[in-house]
Amino acid sequence: MRNILDTYPEFVSYWNKYSQLSLHQKIEGWANEYMSKWPQLLQMQKDDYSDLPDSNWRDIAETRIFPFITDRIGSMSKAHKNLLNEIEPIHTTASVYFCIENLEILYVIYVGIGCGAGWVSTFNESHSVLFGLEMISECQWSDKISIQGLIAHEIGHAVHAVLRDDPGLAQFEGPFWQLYTEGFAQRCEHILLQSDTWHQGQGYNKAGWLSWCKANKRMLAKEFLRSIDINQDTKPFFGSWFDIQGYSQCGYYLGHEVIRDLEKRYSIKEIAVLENVQTEMRAVLETY
Repeated sequence: MRNILDTYPEFVSYWNKYSQLSLHQKIEGWANEYMSKWPQLLQMQKDDYSDLPDSNWRDIAETRIFPFITDRIGSMSKAHKNLLNEIEPIHTTASVYFCIENLEILYVIYVGIGCGAGWVSTFNESHSVLFGLEMISECQWSDKISIQGLIAHEIGHAVHAVLRDDPGLAQFEGPFWQLYTEGFAQRCEHILLQSDTWHQGQGYNKAGWLSWCKANKRMLAKEFLRSIDINQDTKPFFGSWFDIQGYSQCGYYLGHEVIRDLEKRYSIKEIAVLENVQTEMRAVLETY
């Protein structure tokens, strides 16, 4: 088994003790009894909400997460089991495909406060993939096929970071960078699973998500560029709590399409180490 930090058994122990208590007590118990065992993980989640001027992590926990935990225990347990079964083979496939002999990734399974179904960061000084069971459940991605897609997508992010580390290339921020990295990860999902899976279009998203994205690619590209040019937030393209005309996470489709067009000129490994990301991404978007 790969390097996995599985905190779910500790969550279950905490929840058995706190599930009948008040909402306030549940949240404080989550922080002080369950998550306090991994203070870095706790702080990472708190920091994820530090840029919200009118909110804090407790507000999110109280309104978006803990009122629904009881109803989601079953799907979280299902997701937990599928993660443990599917991480190893997909990790091995990624290592072989990208020719990374010692692909070191720490996988963290936890129940958090809505930071993401999957996100890549540095944890315990290692490239890490963090799987938030509460968000996997909310997105209705607990089934085996959706979990495979999520794992492959997040491993794509981790591999991307590893490939850029080797030549010492910088990691950036901003909407073009996010579109680039999410598009790369989505392309990796399809490569590693040898199937055009779109886990974002499963579960909670409206039926016909992929067909709608394809039919509206030109509009999505135009709106993405317009948002950047007027300094408007591009969160509606990516977050599961946001949407464009009722469809969430359309930026993953748009980014994937740009990567596929870049593959007409570059290999996937060359795309991973692009230096002029903004120029390349804008140029392709403008052709749409």
